[in-house]
Amino acid sequence: MVLSGAGAVRTALWVVPVAELGGVARHVLDTVHAGVPGWRLVVLCPEGPLAERLRALGAAVLTGPVSPAAGTLRAVRTLRRALRTLRPALLHTHLAFADLAGVTAATGIRTADGRRLPVVSTEHGIAGVPGLYRPGAAQAHLRQAAHRARLHRTDRVIAVSDSTAAQIAAQWGRARQVTVIRNGVDLPSPPTAPRPGLRVLSLSRLAPEKRIDRLLDAFAVVAASHPEARLTIAGDGPEAGALQARARQLQISERVRFPGHVEADAALREHDVVVQLSAWENLSYTLLDAVAHGLGVVATDVGGNREIVPSRCLTDAADPQAVAAAIVEQGMERERRPEAHRPGGSVAAMCARIAFVYEELS
Repeated sequence: MVLSGAGAVRTALWVVPVAELGGVARHVLDTVHAGVPGWRLVVLCPEGPLAERLRALGAAVLTGPVSPAAGTLRAVRTLRRALRTLRPALLHTHLAFADLAGVTAATGIRTADGRRLPVVSTEHGIAGVPGLYRPGAAQAHLRQAAHRARLHRTDRVIAVSDSTAAQIAAQWGRARQVTVIRNGVDLPSPPTAPRPGLRVLSLSRLAPEKRIDRLLDAFAVVAASHPEARLTIAGDGPEAGALQARARQLQISERVRFPGHVEADAALREHDVVVQLSAWENLSYTLLDAVAHGLGVVATDVGGNREIVPSRCLTDAADPQAVAAAIVEQGMERERRPEAHRPGGSVAAMCARIAFVYEELS
């Protein structure tokens, strides 16, 4: 276990069981960069790109085996060592694996002033589609039972959207208190100058649940009548080869780019429409950023998407003609795009709401 960072007064230990950069890592990096007023954050995560970015920010970082790949027993042991070393005023877990390991590790742990250690969890990714992320009905029932039990030891649950809060109640039952704190984003500086166009962007992991194959089907319809249209499929993942093959099959490969990982801000400035046809989203940073940049948005009506964009931006992924029509409308008719704003507020406002939760428990 490796620690870097300076000391401070009240400490919240964040447990984040992912090493790679993605939506949860974005939330962590934004929060650490802005700061939670009155609190020092120490992040415990596996070694990898997230830890490297945190160090570059000058954040306090603990690295150790706390991912699902390490196993629950090792994660709990690592977390208990961190709690005994740091004696934080609060434990804050992120994602289901850390939630379960966190309440186990926190059993019997006291704060420096002798109080029972408060536990907060933030839920970023609860799918409303059974088996979407982890297939297997028997395992799903066991996980739900485990989460129902751990909620009795969790002092506050933060949901990133109203949809996520509803899924917590539907799948895990009643928690002590659920607070919705949406992911905050800041408006781009300098501001983006949106223009009509059909430079289409997919900015997500290349995974089956993102349904990027359906975007390719719809883009083939757009390309047939709009020779200027171009599609960028940014990101990495297991579907990369299959998606490239699908583009060749549709005879649009010369109009489609697969650049791999890209910086989101630069990519958004170079495109006109963001399309996300996921089977589920809780509160997508891609859509939040697209709206903040004033881009057109085409998305499925799932999860928290309706909390980000108006209904005119929502479509049925199974209908390539409807998706294609929405892409053209969002690209060419700027007045139909979502108004450039921050649906979840600024990053600083998000951090202030987190601080309010902490103060209630300290």
